[in-house]
Amino acid sequence: MDYETLLTFQGYSRFFMILVIFIIFYSYAYSIYKRDKSGERDYEKYSNLVHDDSSVSVPLEERKKDKDIDNKEK
Repeated sequence: MDYETLLTFQGYSRFFMILVIFIIFYSYAYSIYKRDKSGERDYEKYSNLVHDDSSVSVPLEERKKDKDIDNKEK
């Protein structure tokens, strides 16, 4: 394989790698946007955690208690 072919292959591989990363990032950002608009999860309270990080602040979410978790803790 000559040098020019190797450079061409490297250019195409970089382009497709950046394209895949771009698609993954924007699909993740869209899923966060969709969850926030539907009310499934409120990401604003997580961003407020940066400003209110004292040890006496209330938890953001309640823990779910399952039978498996109770058995493992005992």
